[in-house]
Amino acid sequence: MPPSTTPSKPVNPLPVAVLALAVVIFGIEVLFTLAESGVLGGPGGIGLRTRAVENYAFFGQALDWMLVNRQAPPDLMIRFVTYPLLHLSFTHALFVCVFVLAMGKMVGEALGNFAVLAIFFAAGIGGALVYGLALDDTLPLVGGYPGVYGLIGGYTFLMWVQARFLKQSQLTAFRLIGLLLGIQLLFGLLFGGQKDWVADVAGFITGFGLSFLLVPGGWARLREVLRRR
Repeated sequence: MPPSTTPSKPVNPLPVAVLALAVVIFGIEVLFTLAESGVLGGPGGIGLRTRAVENYAFFGQALDWMLVNRQAPPDLMIRFVTYPLLHLSFTHALFVCVFVLAMGKMVGEALGNFAVLAIFFAAGIGGALVYGLALDDTLPLVGGYPGVYGLIGGYTFLMWVQARFLKQSQLTAFRLIGLLLGIQLLFGLLFGGQKDWVADVAGFITGFGLSFLLVPGGWARLREVLRRR
């Protein structure tokens, strides 16, 4: 019999959770873009992004109010998980989607779909908490970068584990986060900017730490997964 001619897949498909997360973020941004262009909702849709930020972005003052009054109303609590899905511009959302697809693919292949969502949103929550507690900033926290940095934390965890198994320098696993933070610091010094990098760093730490609890099947299985990559 002739050999099978079924072509092999050139690349592994994206994990479902990664694709779904990117679709939701990009879909919301498309909605905002159409509204701002007047295609959706007519003239009344132009302020859709602004209203969404007002109603669903995270504000440090909201956290202060909850702590002082010892209350956690749903309309304020939901902001911890909705603000990473909102963005200030098409470019802002596009870069977040690119990082979600790139980092999420590597994390999802090794740790699974649940880990991608858990890390992204837990990093968003951790980033918001630190942003609200450490700073007295009146500007809202908007965008998926704390969640993205959480996925970078998950990726760094995988590289750290791999370096440990191969008996290599474990510091090399932190090159990516070092490079990104260095770029942020440089841009901040040259052009100024918001202090939302605090949330990004907190998101990275959250993602890295949470990855220890999300290893499916134990360390032996993770080692085999990393060997096949």
